[in-house]
Amino acid sequence: MSVTRTRPTSPHLTVYKWGPHMLVSILQRIMAVGLATVGILGFVWWLVALASGKEAYATFLGWATWPPAFVVPIGLTFAVFLHGGNGIRHFVLDTGAGYALKGNRLGATIVMVGAGILTALMWTYIFSRMI
Repeated sequence: MSVTRTRPTSPHLTVYKWGPHMLVSILQRIMAVGLATVGILGFVWWLVALASGKEAYATFLGWATWPPAFVVPIGLTFAVFLHGGNGIRHFVLDTGAGYALKGNRLGATIVMVGAGILTALMWTYIFSRMI
C-alpha cells in the first residue's frame, strides 16, 4: 500500500512577483562575473601588448579605440557603478534598515537608475574630452 504525502514545496522564482530588488540581485552576480573575466582579459591584453612592442600596442589601440568596441568599457563602467552601488545598498541592509519591501524596491531602483546616470555622465565627459 502506498502512502501519499503532501510535502511542502520550496518557494521558487515562479512563485514570487518580480521586482527591482530581485533584478538587482541577479545583476549583481552577473556584473561581478563580467568585471572579473572581461576586466582581467582586457588588462592582460593591454599588458601583453605593452610588453610586446610598438606594433602590438598599436594593434591593441586600434581595437580599443574602434567605436563599436566602446561597448565593452561602457559596459564595464556600468558594472562598476552597479556593483558598487549595490554594495552600499547591502551595507545599509546589514545595519538592519531597508528590509521593508517598499524600501528594498526603492533602494534597488535607485541603484540601477543611479548606475545608468553615473555611467552616462562619465562617458559624456570622456567623449567630450576626446573631440
